[in-house]
Amino acid sequence: MKIATWNVNSLRARADRVEDWLRRSDVDVLAIQETKCKDENFPWELFENNDYEVAHFGFSQWNGVAIASRVGLDDVERTFAQQPAFGKGGKDPVQEARAIAATCGGVRIWSLYVPNGRALEDEHMPYKLSWLDTLNSQAADWIGKDPEAQIALMGDWNIAPRDEDVWDIDFFRENNLTHVSDAERAAFDAFVQTGFTDVVRPHTDTPTTYTYWDYTQLRFPKNEGMRIDFTLASPALAARVTGAQIDRNERKGKGASDHVPVIVELD
Repeated sequence: MKIATWNVNSLRARADRVEDWLRRSDVDVLAIQETKCKDENFPWELFENNDYEVAHFGFSQWNGVAIASRVGLDDVERTFAQQPAFGKGGKDPVQEARAIAATCGGVRIWSLYVPNGRALEDEHMPYKLSWLDTLNSQAADWIGKDPEAQIALMGDWNIAPRDEDVWDIDFFRENNLTHVSDAERAAFDAFVQTGFTDVVRPHTDTPTTYTYWDYTQLRFPKNEGMRIDFTLASPALAARVTGAQIDRNERKGKGASDHVPVIVELD
């Protein structure tokens, strides 16, 4: 069984690339982030024509998450319990479409689009940290109640946990950029302390293995990227992992997303 995560940065804009990739990769489950569409304009036929069931959660042209599966799609859940909402500038908080779950082939898949943070002093940063803290509390409860639960927390985490996960850590530090702050890294590490494992890194651990390259300043040709897309697996699921890969080639060519698919292979 193969499961994957991919921030497609607008599903409708990249429908042909996503369909081609699904056929080439032969994945069983794909967790998708940044669909950037509502349910009424979601390309359902893309997945149905390729024998995937799909569940989507989206309100507008921002955010949006989905799960496509050809090994079952049961117990769909949109948002996790007590998921924080966001209200800019003191406005009433609004729940954003950033988390969806489904049970696929016995694995509880979560497709997650973690808030960006935007800037270290931006009001989005405490929202991001609260969002992660609440998710971790829920995840701890899930495996606390069932240590054999097979759970995959998959998606765009908007955090680079290690210095080598960005193309130039000095550049990030000197410019006070997000994704590498102590608070963000501590929020990510909290999941590890809870019992979840980054199951991709052991199979792809080289200094310049990234999952995201900005569109500007020729970041991709220069390989100035970031590793910010992860699959964190519960103990029972981590024990089943036999391999993983980051499909860097999907960043090439016309109309590519700025993220690439990350694949995990299970026995």
